[in-house]
Amino acid sequence: MAQAVQATIGDSEFDRDTAVTRRAPGVYDAELSAGWTIIQAVNGGYLLALLGRALADALPHSDPFTVSAHYLSASVPGPAVIRTDVVRTGRTLSTGQASLLQYDENGAEVERIRVLAAYGDLDGLTDDVHTSAVPPRMPPYERCLGASDGPPPPVPGSSAILDRLNLRLDPATVGWAVGAPSGKGEMRGWFGLADGRDADPLSLLLTVDALPPTSFELGLKGWTPTVELTAHVRCRPAPGPLRVAITTRNLAGGFLEEDAEVWDSRDRLVAQSRQLAKAPR
Repeated sequence: MAQAVQATIGDSEFDRDTAVTRRAPGVYDAELSAGWTIIQAVNGGYLLALLGRALADALPHSDPFTVSAHYLSASVPGPAVIRTDVVRTGRTLSTGQASLLQYDENGAEVERIRVLAAYGDLDGLTDDVHTSAVPPRMPPYERCLGASDGPPPPVPGSSAILDRLNLRLDPATVGWAVGAPSGKGEMRGWFGLADGRDADPLSLLLTVDALPPTSFELGLKGWTPTVELTAHVRCRPAPGPLRVAITTRNLAGGFLEEDAEVWDSRDRLVAQSRQLAKAPR
């Protein structure tokens, strides 16, 4: 299975690169790492985790339950400011909003992302489960394809994020890599961080947006920028590799949706998401 754990939650590259420093009440400084870039921009899931960390500090509850983000302009590696507001606090849930801003060549602030989120205590949830959802059907970890099985096909721009992920894709969803996309709009794979850090609620915000876009399997290669992404964290993930399944049912008017499910090593649905993205040209 996956490599032995090396990094730990709180002491890993992911934690260092999503660190925020409180400058004033509700205001945080951050440094967007170039290590999480793909093609033309900083990965949207990494950015969601960064904002999620700031909100975890600003709100009385520490675990993201639902996070909805609108991506207003492409983020670039370098300094950023996160401004948060507490909208409402309650006994079991608190709601906050946050904006990530960077600076243009004239020193003016440019808003990159705006988020509205609800936080709570995942450890306080009941164990009752009534669901028709089932884990994705895919080959075992050893029979899926990772970086050691051959170099990925070239794409324009950066692929730095791939060095930070332990990603093994279902062979049925990698036809795009050999010029034979399935046309099904599906992507499935085993997911972990390359340094062995186990998943937690904040890293799940990265996981839902870390696989190659389903547009690749539709025969479209290139940047697929997210317009809006909503992630639901359903429970605290167990240690071990995650399984991620993403589907697209409708590409129309130059936009597509992606529905993601994340399952942990105990066969529990730990996160879900839906996003609207621009299809590659």
